[in-house]
Amino acid sequence: NGDIIAIVSLPAFNNNLFARGISQEEYSFLINHPDNPLFNRSISGEFPSGSTIKPVMGIAALEEGVITENTYFYSTGGIGIGQWFFPDWKAGGHGRTNIRKAIAESVNTFFIGGYYENFSVLGLVRMVNHMEDFGLGSQLGVDLAGESSGLLPNRAWKEELKGEPWYIGDTYHMAIGQGDVLVTPLQVANFTSAFANNGKLYRPHLIRMVLDSNDQVIKTMDSSPVKENFLDDYNIQVIKEGMRQTVTQGSAIAMSDAPVDIAGKTGTAQWSSQKENHAWFTGFAPYDEPEMVLTVLIEEGGEGSAVAVPIAKEAFTWY
Repeated sequence: NGDIIAIVSLPAFNNNLFARGISQEEYSFLINHPDNPLFNRSISGEFPSGSTIKPVMGIAALEEGVITENTYFYSTGGIGIGQWFFPDWKAGGHGRTNIRKAIAESVNTFFIGGYYENFSVLGLVRMVNHMEDFGLGSQLGVDLAGESSGLLPNRAWKEELKGEPWYIGDTYHMAIGQGDVLVTPLQVANFTSAFANNGKLYRPHLIRMVLDSNDQVIKTMDSSPVKENFLDDYNIQVIKEGMRQTVTQGSAIAMSDAPVDIAGKTGTAQWSSQKENHAWFTGFAPYDEPEMVLTVLIEEGGEGSAVAVPIAKEAFTWY
């Protein structure tokens, strides 16, 4: 329903320093610290989404009729387009793949053109339109200062900023959450909640109600959806089944023995040729009657399946 149960950003700082009145020396230490502990990465950090975006791309293709749940592609390890090669992470490929398996095993080639030979492609404009439907590229309106919008690039943006035309490879990179797409962890949690909620989006918020000095309720925050009925119910179910399969037999199988049934998506986001990838997991539980969405990002953590999944599993297990 948009209630933020917990929000964590590390490296952190002792906020009791501000409660008692922070000294200039203490404040200077925080603002000059190389790890930037005052920067709230959860709402202000902008990162490539990696494969966490694939449920959004998958339902966009279903909604537009580009694919159906029975569209199959044979993954052989990658797709070559001219001089460029777009690989799958699994050597030799993933074999016969539909949308559920493509989400569960994070099959890149299904999303970047696995069906381009026999079907109309989704294309940049429709991709961006659907990502905007899920709140990407704009602030969500959380009741905290400093929320970032992220970035949804397009042809005009690239031509103006980089002085380069938009290439088909840019579209393929966008389809798997690489390239210039930037999201906040809060945005990823929010679009994940749309699947958990069967197509309802809420404004994330920390404040539930405002009380007076006698603890009487002055105001209750509006908890109605900001968007609903923008996705087909059956298409949502197909994507949810793919996210469940991610945990039962896909890239998040390490959490399959958790004491609650979880659905989700892993992500490994490339952003530098010199530094480690960012590690993502986003998901919800219990699968049949979801209570909570959980999104984990480890900057320069490596593989989402190896680094973010164990943290998410521990949190879901504790909950």
